[in-house]
Amino acid sequence: MSSRGPPKHQNKFAWKPNAGVKINETEVGGKFRPYSEVTGVCARCKDQIEWKRKYGKYKPLTEPAKCQRCSKRAVRQAYHNLCTACAKEHKVCAKCSCRVDRIIGRDCSEVEAEQKMLEEAINNARERDRRTLLRTMNKGKSHSSTPAKSPTNNGTKAGELFPSESIDEYGELSRDDEDDNDSHDEVLVRN
Repeated sequence: MSSRGPPKHQNKFAWKPNAGVKINETEVGGKFRPYSEVTGVCARCKDQIEWKRKYGKYKPLTEPAKCQRCSKRAVRQAYHNLCTACAKEHKVCAKCSCRVDRIIGRDCSEVEAEQKMLEEAINNARERDRRTLLRTMNKGKSHSSTPAKSPTNNGTKAGELFPSESIDEYGELSRDDEDDNDSHDEVLVRN
């Protein structure tokens, strides 16, 4: 006989996968090497993959899989059937191959370009600013409950971290700040 209606009792706490197992933080899926962001899929497929991650059913790929369209070993994300090039060319979801208007996530080339820009900005910044930025990014990464981004790109664009539009403008601003501090020090010495 099947019961209808709400359950007889409510769970007191949510189920956690591997609750009693200590996970190595340096392994994939751990604190220091989180899973990559789910990209190239529709909203429904993204929810499915996120559910698998949340409840311990997610199995990451150990080596690239074959694309079902071009037959190249270019599928780098788990549960995807098409490589990013085929999915983008045909404008379909990489998991379910349904034609969709809006694909979730960014292209990996965009992410890499943004990451290079951010690394350049960090390298060109003053030591004090660089350490502050890295500390802020690591703090944001460790306190987030969702899977964290890579340590050099914490989900923020370079323009959000720096007050200026380009790296050159930021370099000029930091040099101006140093000049202002030098002139302030000279005034203090004179007094």
